[in-house]
Amino acid sequence: MKSKRYIRQTTLKEFGAEAQQKLSKAKVLVIGVGGLGIPVLQYLNAMGVGVLGMVEQDVVDLSNLQRQVLYSEPDIGAPKLQVALEKLKAQNSETTFKTYDTFLTPKNALEIIADFDLVVDASDNFATRYLVNDACVILKKPFIYGALHSFEGQVSVFNYQGGPTYRCLFPNMPNSAEIPNCNDNGVLGVVPGIVGNLQALEAVKVITGIGENLSGTLLLFNGLQQSYQKIKFQLQPENLNIKQLQETYEDASCVNIAAVSLAKLQELLKNKADIQLIDVRTENEYEDDHLEGSINIPLVEVDDRLDEINPDKPIYMLCETGKRSKIAIEILMEEFEESTFYNVDGGMSAL
Repeated sequence: MKSKRYIRQTTLKEFGAEAQQKLSKAKVLVIGVGGLGIPVLQYLNAMGVGVLGMVEQDVVDLSNLQRQVLYSEPDIGAPKLQVALEKLKAQNSETTFKTYDTFLTPKNALEIIADFDLVVDASDNFATRYLVNDACVILKKPFIYGALHSFEGQVSVFNYQGGPTYRCLFPNMPNSAEIPNCNDNGVLGVVPGIVGNLQALEAVKVITGIGENLSGTLLLFNGLQQSYQKIKFQLQPENLNIKQLQETYEDASCVNIAAVSLAKLQELLKNKADIQLIDVRTENEYEDDHLEGSINIPLVEVDDRLDEINPDKPIYMLCETGKRSKIAIEILMEEFEESTFYNVDGGMSAL
């Protein structure tokens, strides 16, 4: 079955049986089984990569279905890793899968990545990207980068044969106020598929040696204009000198913010505690579902609506996951230095 299975690519004179053999021996780790990771996994699996690793600990949500096309409505609430593994095995029974039911952290990154030849970063946050970069530099592993924003995407190849790293292009992690949030800005459903497929293509080129890969080049895709742009960048040799991982890759904020669970907040609301609850999600998110007694002040409007905030009451800030509400608290702490703030840990997603 194997010889016939891949015949459409082995008959390509630029590819052939030798490149197919390289794919079959390759071990590729995909970090994130979401909008980017799904097309990467589906195509590398279909094309005959021998070993595929998957790092993921999220569950399928209704809002995922618009772009994460491996999942369907009956999968809602199920672990992404479990669903993806079942469907990918059905797609190609010859592939060996290694699954990691966890998020990538400084404690597990080196151990997980060490077992693979190539890493595909299909994550959706800066902390993971910098962690992946540093771990790959330490272990001398190349990785394929992809990122999304609204109608746009980026792709590159880092740490390939001594080439530039992610830090050569983006030296420092942005702070929380500078990071665009996908819940505010969104992404057009088809764009992750396009960018993920470009990542898969770069992975195939790195594994097999065919063509020219994007090492030292950032590819920019604009879906509205259907345009591509390439930006060249150079290796900064000092970025190859990383010897150990940082203790944390989260936003290095020095602000200490008290946190409460959603259950505790609901208890306070039930007992009619004298608090102010501010939901900083977008108007559309708030209209879809919100807690009774909350007021909606989207994060982007916080600075302009200070007069709606009562600094004399304990202020509880809420969003979908707890990230935007933390940013809002940091903003408000500068305006209301004597006020008491609480961030609702896990946000509405804890429901």
